[in-house]
Amino acid sequence: MTAHKVRWGIIGLGGIAAQFAKDLPLVEGAELAAVGSRSAETAAAFAKEHGFARAHGSYADLAADPEVDVVYIATPHAQHHAAALLCMAAGKSVLVEKPITLDLASAAELVQAAHANDVFLMEAMWMRLNPAVRKIAELVDEGAIGWVSTIHADFGLQGPFEPEHRLRNPQLGGGALLDLGVYPINLAHLIMGAPTSVQAWAHLTPEGVDENTGILLGWQPGAIAALTCSINGESRNAASITGTDGRIDLPPGFFVPRTFVLNRPGHDPETFDFPFEGNGYQFEAAEVQRCILAGELESPLVPHATTLEIMGLLDTIRDEIGVAY
Repeated sequence: MTAHKVRWGIIGLGGIAAQFAKDLPLVEGAELAAVGSRSAETAAAFAKEHGFARAHGSYADLAADPEVDVVYIATPHAQHHAAALLCMAAGKSVLVEKPITLDLASAAELVQAAHANDVFLMEAMWMRLNPAVRKIAELVDEGAIGWVSTIHADFGLQGPFEPEHRLRNPQLGGGALLDLGVYPINLAHLIMGAPTSVQAWAHLTPEGVDENTGILLGWQPGAIAALTCSINGESRNAASITGTDGRIDLPPGFFVPRTFVLNRPGHDPETFDFPFEGNGYQFEAAEVQRCILAGELESPLVPHATTLEIMGLLDTIRDEIGVAY
């Protein structure tokens, strides 16, 4: 690592890793250093396609690469914990795809390991780094829509998925909640903080993961969030935040918005546009680099405490709906 360059590695070379890799060149100072896979052939092909300097045929070799500063971990959920521990033990900073682990206890172990190894750790909740979402949080904090009373958000994918698909595999942390529900939950948490009441209901697949889940969160003195996620039908995938003095509407694809609308009584709707290149992963990568270059062990935008709070909330919801990994 130099004063202005950060050398990136990637572990887990599936679809989301490819999208992230395409956005890295948009980040000033990002160097595409190396990738790691359990298959040397897969690693070599990915490195060639996306312009990484080196390819490693094991996660351990990538973690040991002295020319890598930070590793983006894009494996299936169930493998995040082991891969992150491996990299941090080797002195690497890590950006771990959401959800950071399968439960609160293992997430807390990663935070402890980050401090023990004096390395940066962040969950890759890219929505929180999106410019439009950051502006929404700013407007709410400034009181643009008054006291927030209600949040609605949904995220559903068109099914059906075959039984062997990762989204139905409990060994991989399958189900709608951890893959999709984290977005509505993170939006509600960003705006309102930790809820004081949690209720949830779900329909489970024969494998025992949730395929259609409803969540009702409550805050004193009466604010609510009604959230849904599913892997058996494509919902609108939009969101709204309603307050006593107005409403903010996020369009379909609310988790990576380029625009939103502020509606207030007596005013014309006000559209806020935030156009950007790429897929939107560059904003989390840029924040990781800023923190690493500044010597910070966590980001103020996705702090460890927030990650742990949401993992605890996910545990509570899973208990209510009867999903165990």
